[in-house]
Order: sequence, then C-alpha cells, then structure tokens
Amino acid sequence: MPMKNQPLSGNAMPRFGGIASMMRLPVVSSAQGLDVAFIGIPLDTGTSHRPGARFGPRQIRAESSLLRPYNMATGAAPFDALQVADLGDVPINTYSLTKSLPIITDFYDEVLASDCIPLTLGGDHTIALPILRAMAAKHGPVALVHVDAHADVNEDMFGESIAHGTPFRRAVEENLLVCDKVFQIGLRGTGYASDDFDWPRSQGFTIVPAHEVWYQSLAPFMAQVRERIGNTPCYLSFDIDGIDPAYAGGTGTPEIGGLTVPQALEIVRGCRGLNIVGADLVEVSPPYDPSGNTALLGANLLFEMLCVLPGVLIR
Repeated sequence: MPMKNQPLSGNAMPRFGGIASMMRLPVVSSAQGLDVAFIGIPLDTGTSHRPGARFGPRQIRAESSLLRPYNMATGAAPFDALQVADLGDVPINTYSLTKSLPIITDFYDEVLASDCIPLTLGGDHTIALPILRAMAAKHGPVALVHVDAHADVNEDMFGESIAHGTPFRRAVEENLLVCDKVFQIGLRGTGYASDDFDWPRSQGFTIVPAHEVWYQSLAPFMAQVRERIGNTPCYLSFDIDGIDPAYAGGTGTPEIGGLTVPQALEIVRGCRGLNIVGADLVEVSPPYDPSGNTALLGANLLFEMLCVLPGVLIR
C-alpha cells in the first residue's frame, strides 16, 4: 500500500520554514487520488462590516504549522487512513460576487467528482451557498450542522440577495438542505425584532441560542444531533464568530456571550459518526487579530474536522 501524505515534521524542517501549506502537507493541482482536500476561498466581497476574511486562508495555513498529525485527545490518526493534501485556493473574481459563485461551484463539482471530501478555509460565509450547490448536485439535499453567532437567513442585504448574511435562506429556497436536519448552534447578539430567528424555526431548523448553553457541555446535545441526522449526508459549516470574541476576536462581526473553545471542540468531535461530506471554517479576519490566535484556533478546528471524517482510524 503506498504511503499516505504526512504533514512535514517540525524535526525535519523548522516550523517557521518551508512552504506554508495547510499542516505543511503537499500542495497539489488535482483532487484525483485524494480522500480529503484542504481548499482556500479568499473571498470577503460579501462582508457587511469589517473586511479581511480574504486573508483568512493564508493566515490559517501559516498558523497550522504548529499542528501535529495525531489527535492526543481523541486518538484520531487521520493521515494513517486518508490521503490528504492542500489543493490551493479557488481563483475567485475579486471584483464580482455574483461571478465568483459559479467559479466556486464549478471548482467543487470537480473535487466531488473525484470522491474527495473538501475542507474549506474561508473567506466570508457567502461561500457556503456555492459549496452547498455542489454538495446537493452530488448527494442531494444535505443535513447541516451550522455554528455561528448569526442565522445568515436574511431575505436580502441592501437589496442584494447574495451576501454573507443570506446563504442559508437561498439554500432553503434552492432545496439544498434537509430542513428538519439542520442545527444552528451559538446564535446570539442584538437584532431588529423579536422574531429574527422565527424564519429558520418555521423551516424546521433546530435553533440553539448561545445563552441557552452557557456553562453546559454540548456532548449530550450532539448525541441528539447524531440520532436525528443518522446517515444522511451532512455538511458542517463553522463561522469562527460562533465562538466568543474573547477567544476569537479576529472576525468581521463579533458578538459577545458566545461559545467557549471547549464547547466548539465538543461540537466538532460530536460529529464523529455522521456521514460528513464536507466542512468549512469561515470568517477569520487576520487584520483584527495581529496575534494570530483566531487563525490558530481556525486551523485547529479544521484539523478536528479532518479527525471526525468517515474512515479515520482511532489509535
């Protein structure tokens, strides 16, 4: 059996050296032969307030040099079973959001045609819509675990139907989701009316506001999520602003009172056993966190997503 790709060891090359690929994996130009691909989408044209998420993929990759291939907490050894590489970035149109969406969908259609699971480095949350279009074309409507401070189900933003606050409204309208198997976790903040979250509930979504799970473990809830979703193909979309800005301040629309890092880990680790067909980590805006801690957290969460994919060995 040919050797699987392994992250470049810090004992073979200093962690501040070498090419800044995701986890210092090989950079490839095709998904053929891969089980999993890390993909960057450097797009923040859909951002409504603080920009900078276009730099997220590059900074997440740089911070990922600190990661090692074995998950000490869960025993997951993803690189022993899966062929993983960095597929680089989608060449979006930085001047046109509407032109960028089909570019993204076409890119992911090719990845999925190779039976490769994409793990995406965002980019703002607009990117979830073109990715879900590719997912539904491959798998049919999918279940969704969505971690976020915001439901992202606006009818429009400044009259525009495509923006980072609208992707899941469009996804419902386009029949991309199995709505009674959609879970939105960590929602919070101020709003415009008391019924801001009523629309997703009316579609069958399960809403978990952040304040309802303060000081609680989310492991029991994730057991309910697994039971509800079953073997339905499932997409995991993780907005870094779902986590409290005390831990992840480098994002465009921070909201106080969010999830803790341990809760975030419980959510991702709780997805083990689901039929995960893709995942993303979005809205890291490096200019708002010069320390790099937000991007480092994003890199770790992407590794945790890799560790819960089908076929990963537990040592």
